[in-house]
Amino acid sequence: MVQLSHSIDGYDIAWDTGHNDIINGHRRLAEACDQGIAALIKDLKQQGLLDETLVIWGGEFGRAPTSEGQKGRDHDHYGFTVWMAGGGVKPGFSYGATDEFGLTAVHDRMHVHDLHATILHLMGLDHTRLTYRYSGRDYRLTDVHGNVVTSIMA
Repeated sequence: MVQLSHSIDGYDIAWDTGHNDIINGHRRLAEACDQGIAALIKDLKQQGLLDETLVIWGGEFGRAPTSEGQKGRDHDHYGFTVWMAGGGVKPGFSYGATDEFGLTAVHDRMHVHDLHATILHLMGLDHTRLTYRYSGRDYRLTDVHGNVVTSIMA
């Protein structure tokens, strides 16, 4: 596993510019990383590694269509976007949708436990077998929930 975090100007949580200037801030961030991401996927494909490499792009939350600030958008945990490439995921496929305001997931909703269970499955791990008992309760990465969403798989 390789995890990358994109930041500019030494600001570790640069994508949080969405609070005060989402248009200019996110445009600048996207322009700084989009070619690198495209090159990574192209290289993995050319090397024959994309089928066995799962690329995941996401954040810890979505963005609401509203803001208490000026030109930004507040955090939103009711609807957010994650995209995946390679690693057994259907190419060019979209799953789920938010309402007309972009606030709440309304179609093919996927709980974060389902997302984690699906990612683990794509990596060859059964999330239900990662359970351990502590103090009379079962624990695992997907809590004691999570269903693998097979409709996103190639």
